[in-house]
Amino acid sequence: MFVKVCGLRTVADIDVAVAAGADAVGLVISRTSVRGLEPDRAGRLAAHVPPGVLSVLVVNDTPADAAARLAGELGVGALQLHGKAYREEDFAVAAGIFPRLWRATSLSERPDTRVGAYGEEVLLLDSPRAGSGEPWDLSLLETARPEGAWLLAGGLAPENVAEAIDRARPWGVDVSSGVESDPGVKDHDRIRTFVTAAKQAASREA
Repeated sequence: MFVKVCGLRTVADIDVAVAAGADAVGLVISRTSVRGLEPDRAGRLAAHVPPGVLSVLVVNDTPADAAARLAGELGVGALQLHGKAYREEDFAVAAGIFPRLWRATSLSERPDTRVGAYGEEVLLLDSPRAGSGEPWDLSLLETARPEGAWLLAGGLAPENVAEAIDRARPWGVDVSSGVESDPGVKDHDRIRTFVTAAKQAASREA
């Protein structure tokens, strides 16, 4: 089970997520998110991520070409274009600049749920309001479950991630607000508990 902890804002956040066994950490650059970082800070945090753990730059309101250039400048491992603002042509533009792309969307947008449909290597399915912590109706996956490298996100927390994995059978999971004590403030104990719960749920299914 691939586990990404998103919206990290401090070196300590990264250290805790890595020590807990997270496979990826997400760094957000956004004008509208409480988890948004300035590029300089995002670059310093990306440089702190150790080998073997993927750093993912997450954007929702940066033009695709600018985001791709920024991802290269910051030295992150992957770029996540999040939301309906990014269309197939945006992914094509970004891929010409920075090749490792993730696509994040919601089933409310009636997206193409084939992993790689826009050239991305990972697909993430989120709630309609990204970062809100709101769960969504997982029964929608019965007719739209992706195959391959896809992450389940939206409303996940240490208390429900095992059940969500059992129902949705994703390749991986992504969490942000579900491991916070306040908006944008990560709770390190909840990060540890979440990663452990997700990994253990996956091992039981195996």
